[in-house]
Amino acid sequence: MAQEIERKFLVTDASFKNASFEAMKIVQGYLSSVPERSVRIRIRDDRAFITVKGIGDLSGMSRFEWEKEISVEDAKHLLAICEKGIIDKTRYKVAMGDYIFEVDEFHGDNDGLIVAEIELKSEDDVFQKPTWLGKEVTGDPKYYNAMLKMHPYKDWSI
Repeated sequence: MAQEIERKFLVTDASFKNASFEAMKIVQGYLSSVPERSVRIRIRDDRAFITVKGIGDLSGMSRFEWEKEISVEDAKHLLAICEKGIIDKTRYKVAMGDYIFEVDEFHGDNDGLIVAEIELKSEDDVFQKPTWLGKEVTGDPKYYNAMLKMHPYKDWSI
């Protein structure tokens, strides 16, 4: 079983796209999105996965994560029975030093929201911050994908 350690930031402009080395289409839904655990179904380009995530620690950086690849056909069937609200996004991968930022540009009900995540080896890892990285939102539940499906960005009063 794995422990996920990541930090999450808002993105201030689209210049990250020029530095990205990969872009992929992601559609995902949730079989369960309770705070204690989420069970996610994801289709990423031509591959599919089921992922279970536990509740985060006090810092919001670390939590249990388990993932297994499944067939795209199975994922489509499972998406059909997911909770209301499907997440639709394009994920860009951007290398920065020894790390890779995964930048999600949301579509549909979350259009206009762009969030970057960086997975770390430990909570005190130091990494280079690109100029397009904005406010840190690590541990803020409203930026969790499971919350964005229930309370989409289009409904926020900014």
